Amino acid sequence: MFVGRQEQMEALSQLWGKRTSSLVTCRGRRRIGKSTLIEEFARRTADNFINIVGLPPRKGMTDRAQRKNFCMELSDQTGSEIATAKNWTAAFKALDGAIPARGRTVVLLDEISWMGSRNPDFAGYLKTAWDKRLKKHDNLVLVLCGSVSSWIAENILDSTGFVGRDTLDIEVCELTLAESVSMFGLAGERLSSRELFDFLSITGGVPKYLEEIRPEWSVEENVRQLCFMPRGTLFREFNETFSAVFGRRASSRGVVLRQLSEAPLSVAELARAMGKTPNGKLTRVLKDLEYAGFIARDSGINPQTGEPLRMERYRIKDNYTRFYLHYVEPRRKTIEKGLFKFASLGQLKGWDVMLGLQFENLVLNHVEDLFPRLGLSRSLVLSAAPYMRPARKGVRGCQIDLLIQTERMALVVEIKRRKDIGHGIIDEVKAKVDALEVSKDRSVRTALVYDGSLAPSVEADRYFDFLVDAADLLRSHVPAAPQNG
Repeated sequence: MFVGRQEQMEALSQLWGKRTSSLVTCRGRRRIGKSTLIEEFARRTADNFINIVGLPPRKGMTDRAQRKNFCMELSDQTGSEIATAKNWTAAFKALDGAIPARGRTVVLLDEISWMGSRNPDFAGYLKTAWDKRLKKHDNLVLVLCGSVSSWIAENILDSTGFVGRDTLDIEVCELTLAESVSMFGLAGERLSSRELFDFLSITGGVPKYLEEIRPEWSVEENVRQLCFMPRGTLFREFNETFSAVFGRRASSRGVVLRQLSEAPLSVAELARAMGKTPNGKLTRVLKDLEYAGFIARDSGINPQTGEPLRMERYRIKDNYTRFYLHYVEPRRKTIEKGLFKFASLGQLKGWDVMLGLQFENLVLNHVEDLFPRLGLSRSLVLSAAPYMRPARKGVRGCQIDLLIQTERMALVVEIKRRKDIGHGIIDEVKAKVDALEVSKDRSVRTALVYDGSLAPSVEADRYFDFLVDAADLLRSHVPAAPQNG
């Protein structure tokens, strides 16, 4: 099933309107559907498709093994007799010779960082091949795709050698909430919003994980089979994916990621928690994790001054990773022995609290889905991120789930998942609004995004300017709303 990606598909399809070849980079977390997007693009619009995938990292991997695999795949797909190339110049020359003279051709070099992992000059060979040979094909789209987005950024996008050569850079993100539901087919229409959010809070909008869910089974049975069984897909997934993305650097990246699983932290706070001093190495690790789609850097503007906040915090963005590190990994040994048992999710210690945090993270990751329901145009929004101001002498602390700011407004958004949401939610948000300091020319508005049963008095008191039933985010249709700014 191919769902969503209309914007990316349209951008790719427009490349055929050019009179010259196109070099495209395609980035995103592992399992997000990058390869599927390019395959679908080729199926819909191209006459020829060549797909060569780099070999995954392993002990003893060599540059020659990558070149041999490159030539074997090229030979198998084009029917040409191609011997193992003695260097990458020869390998790319063979690719050039295998591209058909007629028709539109898409060439996908998938997991490009794996392909070039054993040769520090790989990107240089590729750049030369593009300049001298490949770009001379008029109807060619060459796509460089990979899960190690930092490699693509450093070697292609930010490389002086490739300046001006890439035509299009695509970042493949999670499916929207509505698109995620459509992955369940017609069965998704019969599931309650609470059950859908239970699924999505664990998987996020990652197509590969959504495909593993069996909607005819209960949430309990899906979670049991996928996460708490020794051969469960989502039990094994984290270690397999993390190793595949980072290879020999997985250990150092894992230490930082596990530290962030406790709470969002700034660079200084993270370094202090690890007993280290902030330095370029830690910044590089955070950059790698951010590029790979595991974490997000939440920045924003000071609601009082309008200036960028001095302290940015990093949080685990990926819902599956948050769930695994919080709830699965601590029980890993018990699960491996087949001893982790439960009758219902409600029996699991801290389950509801954990799902509440997962739900909050899910909404933050799809904040743009909220804008139309809050009467906001994306162009009006200056910043949208969690906001935290630590308490200090004479100043109260302030922590807000989501603070959306425009030039004239600060919108305090409370995100709540609870079976019953009573009148006390108003007092909670009032305290946050009272602690928030904004400039005199800005109004403060409030919104509640909720999953649960809302007490009638909450709506009757009209404290919240916007009440957004999270179930609405699961639908494609967006009701019209007045524009705020």
